[in-house]
Amino acid sequence: MKGTIFLILFCLLSMVSACDFTIEEKDKARTKPTNLTYKTEELAGQRGMELFNQHCASCHDFSDNGMGPNLSGVTRQVDKAWLIAFIHNPVEVIESGDERAVELFKKYKQYMPPFPTIKGEDLEYILAFIHKFSEGEKRNKNNRKGGLINPIPKKIPFSDLTLVLEKQFIAPTSSEIGKPTRINKLERAPGNRLFIHDLRGKLYEIKKDNSLSEYLDVANRLPNFIDNPGKGTGFGSWAFHPDFEQNGLFYTTHNEPSGIASADFPIPDSIKVTVQAVLTEWKTNNAKAAVFSGSHRELLRADMVTGAHCFQELTFNPIAKPNTADYGLLYLGIGDGGAELRNYAFLCGNTENIWGSIIRIDPTGDNSANGNYGIPADNPFLNTPKALGEIWAMGFRNPHRISWDETGTGKMFISNIGQHSLEEINIGIAGADYGWPSREGSFLFDTKANRELVYPLPTDDANFVYPVIQYDHDEGTAVSGGYVYAGTTIPVLQGKYIFGDISRGTLFYSEVAAMNQGQQAPIYKFKVSLDRQLTDLETIVNDKRAELRLGMDHEGELYIFSKSNGTVYKVVDCTMSDL
Repeated sequence: MKGTIFLILFCLLSMVSACDFTIEEKDKARTKPTNLTYKTEELAGQRGMELFNQHCASCHDFSDNGMGPNLSGVTRQVDKAWLIAFIHNPVEVIESGDERAVELFKKYKQYMPPFPTIKGEDLEYILAFIHKFSEGEKRNKNNRKGGLINPIPKKIPFSDLTLVLEKQFIAPTSSEIGKPTRINKLERAPGNRLFIHDLRGKLYEIKKDNSLSEYLDVANRLPNFIDNPGKGTGFGSWAFHPDFEQNGLFYTTHNEPSGIASADFPIPDSIKVTVQAVLTEWKTNNAKAAVFSGSHRELLRADMVTGAHCFQELTFNPIAKPNTADYGLLYLGIGDGGAELRNYAFLCGNTENIWGSIIRIDPTGDNSANGNYGIPADNPFLNTPKALGEIWAMGFRNPHRISWDETGTGKMFISNIGQHSLEEINIGIAGADYGWPSREGSFLFDTKANRELVYPLPTDDANFVYPVIQYDHDEGTAVSGGYVYAGTTIPVLQGKYIFGDISRGTLFYSEVAAMNQGQQAPIYKFKVSLDRQLTDLETIVNDKRAELRLGMDHEGELYIFSKSNGTVYKVVDCTMSDL
């Protein structure tokens, strides 16, 4: 791949006006290592992908030569400083007699066209994307071709709808180091109560006047509690039993260091355990009390390969009625814990392991292996040899949020955060396999190929269940599941499933009527207004990573907030045109 560098240049001429290297400096830059590095944050790569698809993808990819050579490994073959110098003025480098540049010119017989409007940070974004994906191609052990840089070329359109936000409150600062807060979930509880929690350990009740009252400090009650490493590590989620007012029971998840206790779901001894994820039951002495007082017990514990995407959504089905099969059963979304990224893909995507699944248990039962909870008789794999009876569905990388349509259809929606290419919303089906780590969205994912890419589905496709909504990473990088609007104050939102992208803060919707298994529902973007000014979540949060979350109250009204800045907004209107 001696000539690889020239190809980039078809895309990137004149992007760096600040770099004015002489020929002698170019030679030094190419032959001597420098301290110049590539951006590694996910949003830099995403913005680079957008620019790459716009300017470069018609000529170059990472596995095949086209109008220009493929980019596999290019950022390791030449120094970044030399690369920038060449991008700035390829003709000068070629005419200087540079061996690599001359060879490429002989092969492709043309100069790179200029792109003078792309410069500065945009150049850094494109280089970050190229570096990430070219490195991925170096790990393509089975030499699979045809990787898709832009699996969904069609852009998501803006609708004519603008969500009007109104500030409600700011959550208490939970640390003087890092971001002010790590608020993560805003949800209802029995007794017409509303709660929000911080991953650093506190559960607050939201009062009618929008003040916050601390209900429980999980970190203080559990001596082995940790909230690092990992973006989701700490006090992960919570759910109140539908009979909380009678039995005083609610449930939380949190993380502890490895080796604190024997795991009910251990990772093989040959694999390092980074953290353990724990599900705990709490029993209050007084269900109406403003502050928790009572006892707790551990229900189950699992080892995790990394601190990423461990235990996720914890919830009860809100539309299940007493004396029906689903009433009082607890759903827990469990990520693969970074197993695939650490080359332990065998830990997920099957019924013998708990990772990458949604489990469904009876928290008041006792027929589990450890005797601390029950396994419902109608769970789909209960009587399957070698399978874990707890598993309700599998094949998830990171089942971040679960909700149900409370307005009539009863559809269950599961958001699943993808790796490098696709974000998805799935309809929940008992016993279904949603594909990970063999599928990402409705595309092939090959753990032995370039894991930065997905590939077209094979003709002999397996029996996987595919999402009803999906978008690729030029639209966002981490889906935040949401809700079907169940309120009455904003009629135009009725019939819509509203969700967003965690990183970019983009808010989307799809019509529930169009979200049917076996087809892709159209997606539309909302505009956003605050203080009667059009804006976006990145601007509101004043951060390149929006950390978007959605919540819903007893009236079915929606809330929008950022995990990192602590400010919670309510959706108070939706206009049909710009303000």
